[in-house]
Amino acid sequence: MKRSTVAVLIPAWNEEATVGHVIREIRERGFFDVILIDDASTDQTAAHANAAGAKVLSLSVNLGAWGATQTGIRYAFEQGYEQVITIDADGQHPPFSIPDLLAPLTEGNADMVIGSCPARGSQARKMAWRFFRGMAGLKIEDLTSGFRAYSLPAMEILASKKATLLEYQDIGVLLLLIHSGLRIKEVEVPMCARQSGSSKVFGSWLKVAEYLVLNLILCISHLAKDKRRLGDFRELL
Repeated sequence: MKRSTVAVLIPAWNEEATVGHVIREIRERGFFDVILIDDASTDQTAAHANAAGAKVLSLSVNLGAWGATQTGIRYAFEQGYEQVITIDADGQHPPFSIPDLLAPLTEGNADMVIGSCPARGSQARKMAWRFFRGMAGLKIEDLTSGFRAYSLPAMEILASKKATLLEYQDIGVLLLLIHSGLRIKEVEVPMCARQSGSSKVFGSWLKVAEYLVLNLILCISHLAKDKRRLGDFRELL
């Protein structure tokens, strides 16, 4: 049987309660090339993923959300896949929406597609979205969705060294691809609440502060490359 050109990537850290169900649902939808990037979990995440039929890449140290995701993208790029989907292991993202994300790539209308659900999240998160959206000049509604599809050109850029600095998971990826001249599209999808545990990014104020600082640095770096926008931002200050 000919191998698919699409790989589904699942970065995961201590998600044993849900990862098996997520993988089985993805495979039931006809996407059999599922790659689990185990971010040095201390539970049975890798074992549950393997039992559910996923290819497991085990990291020896915890790299964080983007480090694990980039590992998967690099692997998929080296293995010759032409498109990848990234999806969370906690059950928030609906596997039945995967074809909706792939369609704009297949039709040649986008290089990256975001499974968008702007209604989700707290008011604090939405305020942060508005701030970073204005600062970076982004027209993306859902900045933090990890449910994304990437074309081969996008994979090549995100697998490169220039995508390794800091935490590129959300805003950094968008800025890098836009600066590279690639096209980004949003597709609205439903999302469920996390089925177990708490957010790895927004689970504590310390994590939130770290996330905000890193993304602020990325936005300032972006502004420094765009003198016109930098001047507009200084006027606002």
